Amino acid sequence: MAWYEWRPYVSVAERRRQAQKKMDALRKKGVDVQPVTIDGRKIAKTFWGEAWCNHLEAFSDFENRLPRGRTYVRNGSVCHLAIAKGKVEAKVSGSELYTVKVEIKTLASKKWKAIKGRCGGQIGSLLELIQGRLSGQVMEVVTDRKEGLFPLPGEMSFECSCPDWARMCKHVAAVMYGVGARLDHKPELLFALRGVNHEELIAADAEKAVLAAPSRGKSKRLAAAEIGEVFGIEIDTAGDGAAQQASPTPGPAATAGRKRSARTAAKKKAATKKTPKKPSRAKKG
Repeated sequence: MAWYEWRPYVSVAERRRQAQKKMDALRKKGVDVQPVTIDGRKIAKTFWGEAWCNHLEAFSDFENRLPRGRTYVRNGSVCHLAIAKGKVEAKVSGSELYTVKVEIKTLASKKWKAIKGRCGGQIGSLLELIQGRLSGQVMEVVTDRKEGLFPLPGEMSFECSCPDWARMCKHVAAVMYGVGARLDHKPELLFALRGVNHEELIAADAEKAVLAAPSRGKSKRLAAAEIGEVFGIEIDTAGDGAAQQASPTPGPAATAGRKRSARTAAKKKAATKKTPKKPSRAKKG
């Protein structure tokens, strides 16, 4: 007799049925089950999801296990995947339902500060960031293999309940691709995973704008004051537009203009009084 025994073949459909039964049991216990669903052959379709998968495939340490992982995630074997600060927890359907845990070091504060500094002033809005509609320079910063947002192989540790001795088994590989698929829909989870707040990238832009604002604001106030001085009105620069309001106290220029108008009117009136009227001719009878 051979010292090993082959496990009986179980079809993919049967594996899914068994996994689904176990996931339903977890739901009844109050677990928020979050399966990974792939539509079509392409695992990730957006900027953040594709960037994650490309980063993963760039490391030779993982290349032997990644193909099986792609197959597993495409056929719906990742029954549950949850991303939190510094960790990914998942359930993957194989010969059994395996538990996968991935621990990822949070981004060093120095590195995060450098990313914010290099991206400062180049991200228009939070929506632009989340949708991946970034300039080429910003994209290079956040996806840089060494200095960007994505973790390096040495910053990740893997654990799977399957008997495979490899550092990255096919179940772990499926989970790693599942992260890319999840980032397609919730890219902010990448920042949560690395322990940083994505809104700080926008805050860095706002801070730069505030620092630059005084000179522009001063010029705007000076210009408003000059216009108000000429026309004798008060300019409201607090709102979006320059709303004009009648001023109860006219400016010097307006006062002088009014005085000149009054003197001119008085001269005309005096000239009219000095001019004698012609006597009217009496009508003949």
